[in-house]
Amino acid sequence: MTWNHNPVLTVSEMYEADNLAIKSGVSGVQLMASAGEAVAKAVGDVIAAGKVLVLCGPGNNGGDGFVAARVLEKKGFKITLFSLVLLEEIKGDAQVHARQWGGEIRTHLDEKDFEDADVIVDALFGAGLSRSLEGDAIKYSRWSQTRPVVSVDIPSGVSGDTGEVLGEHAFKAAATVTFFLKKPGHLLYPGKDLCGQLFVADIGIKQSCLKKISPKIAENNPSLWEARIPRYEYDKHKYDFGHSLIFGGEMTGAARLSCLAALRVGSGLVSIACPDEDRLVYALTSPSLIVRTMSDQKDLEAILSDERINSVLVGPGAGRDEALKSKIQNILEKKSRPIVLDADAISVFELCPNDLIQSIHENTVLTPHEGEFKRLFPDLIQSRIENATEAAERSGGVIVLKGADTVVASADGRVVVNNNAPGWLARGGTGDVLAGIITGLLAQRMDPFDAACAGVWIHSAAARLAGAGMIADDLLDSVRVAIEQIRSE
Repeated sequence: MTWNHNPVLTVSEMYEADNLAIKSGVSGVQLMASAGEAVAKAVGDVIAAGKVLVLCGPGNNGGDGFVAARVLEKKGFKITLFSLVLLEEIKGDAQVHARQWGGEIRTHLDEKDFEDADVIVDALFGAGLSRSLEGDAIKYSRWSQTRPVVSVDIPSGVSGDTGEVLGEHAFKAAATVTFFLKKPGHLLYPGKDLCGQLFVADIGIKQSCLKKISPKIAENNPSLWEARIPRYEYDKHKYDFGHSLIFGGEMTGAARLSCLAALRVGSGLVSIACPDEDRLVYALTSPSLIVRTMSDQKDLEAILSDERINSVLVGPGAGRDEALKSKIQNILEKKSRPIVLDADAISVFELCPNDLIQSIHENTVLTPHEGEFKRLFPDLIQSRIENATEAAERSGGVIVLKGADTVVASADGRVVVNNNAPGWLARGGTGDVLAGIITGLLAQRMDPFDAACAGVWIHSAAARLAGAGMIADDLLDSVRVAIEQIRSE
């Protein structure tokens, strides 16, 4: 687990963590008691006193609910407790805690019970649910919408592994209490939105169990990669920070944004390769850009022969023609030189995806949004994490599956989910900035997976600095601030 300083556990890994804790001497009954106490604390953070409706399911989540009800009642809350199954049908550790509940156990509720509650505790189903809500659970999810809901582990009806709603119905929580570590469903939409404010409670599981579990999913965070961000020192010169080459296409604005982003993130030099008719447009973009004209294969070969160029970006505003395919194939032949393929560089292979996939190498970073991803991998229709992981394994490169919950996956199975993107990042041109940031980090000799993870995080951090009224241009100066904050730590 040496790389993963911010792990996220799948549902099966969380079961393993529970089992390892029990083997180490912490009983399942005690784990459940700690979980229920954490839920009760979260309810107390919502209201200081009042009526609480606790909905208990048939499994361990229901057991957590029984504990929370008992704790809250001792604190003076008025509790109405519902169980989806009869007391004698509850099994294991949950039965131990259910039998300690001294109050009434309701087996039927009507809408007025929800209207009378100040807070509802959703302890029906946890992260391991694999089927859609049915029967009374559907009604209860609807009736709870007018009251604050505190969900146990994850809102009932949401998959802990994918964040997807299983079927058509799920609870929407004001707060969710999960245990030990986050699950993918807490980070991936719509699950992230349905969770409300997320609390991660310590219930007595030791961090040492992660050495055995070795989780391959992480939440993006500078702790994963900041040590590999190059620092400025007195004895370094521009070539120590690399030379990015970006290919300009028919939509010049896209490549210009990419060039400026690569410069702002610290690439020592940035060259733009463009047709002669576009030279003036790029030359006026910034005096910091090196403009190189390219009209044929000979010009391309001459530009690529410069060994000082150590990262390449193709795609922003490039257009989709056969010449672009040929250019990409030529660049990919030198497997030691990192390359970022974005936008049109992906879509141009829609009718022949294997031509690109078979040429990709370990130093390739692809940055598709959902639409572009489907053009290249039309058969992958699973969750975002599963899709990105399979695409990375199949291609051998690094996949940056963009979105509000961007997923970065490498061919060796490592996966990072980004969680700091503001909603206002959904603007035209912001993807071009991201591609330029990653290219600039690659030029500074960051590993492709690290560069992708760092690029995605810095991109989102820059958007937060720029504010809700930002446009893509505004990101550029904010990138400078975001990377400098990391370099100065």
